[in-house]
Amino acid sequence: MTQAQAQTHETQPKIYTFDEFIEWLPENSEFRYELHDGVIIEMPKPRGKHSNLTGSLIEKILITIREMGRGDIWTIPRESIIKPYRDKSGYEPDIIVLNKETIGTQTRWETESIIHSCTSVKLIVEVVSTNWQDDYYDKLRDYEGMGIPEYWIVDYAALGGRDFIGYPKQPTIFVYELIDGEYVKTMFRGNDLIKSPTFPQLNLTAQQIFDLAS
Repeated sequence: MTQAQAQTHETQPKIYTFDEFIEWLPENSEFRYELHDGVIIEMPKPRGKHSNLTGSLIEKILITIREMGRGDIWTIPRESIIKPYRDKSGYEPDIIVLNKETIGTQTRWETESIIHSCTSVKLIVEVVSTNWQDDYYDKLRDYEGMGIPEYWIVDYAALGGRDFIGYPKQPTIFVYELIDGEYVKTMFRGNDLIKSPTFPQLNLTAQQIFDLAS
């Protein structure tokens, strides 16, 4: 990933607050941007396998939502920005499932597509790219801090660090469930059937999800 803004004369990036970042965001840009500890970051644009997997997984989740009888209640928006409690970060998840019944609690949703609390969030999924540290460290910490009830890390290309996915590295999916304010992690590989607290009827193995990238 590359720094979006030019360096200052002191070769240090300008530090932005979340609101300054939102004001800066260009409309209808072909690029995606996130705010990490006050620095605007141009994110790798989803392409190829990453894009295939994300789009296909959205379809699978939407089918499951309808099968659960929640098609009129839960939705996956095309774009959204997560505002953690820390004022100098902002993320655009690969997939987010929202509850339309409680979206009114998000006071900035209608005008800016901003999610600032966990009240309407059912699930967030991040599909790992080359900037894997963001998903495994920053977003994990911030989503837990916000109280997001379920968070997936889909590392289909085995890009994460050895401390997470072992050695030799293997494609892995982590499902984090919020219990008593802390994430409890479950790891899935190969023919392991994904166990999702939010979507117990999602009948997919880890390998079937990895195959969506093809």
